[in-house]
Amino acid sequence: MNPWPFVIAAYVVTLGGAALITLVSWLAMRKAEAAVEDLPRR
Repeated sequence: MNPWPFVIAAYVVTLGGAALITLVSWLAMRKAEAAVEDLPRR
């Protein structure tokens, strides 16, 4: 049995998951930065 389809699928899942985590983290960072901007200044 040829292992390459499984290897390629593993890379796709890993890279897709990493991209998803990066996107979610970036969106959370933008939300947090916007919340900091709304804080009252001293």
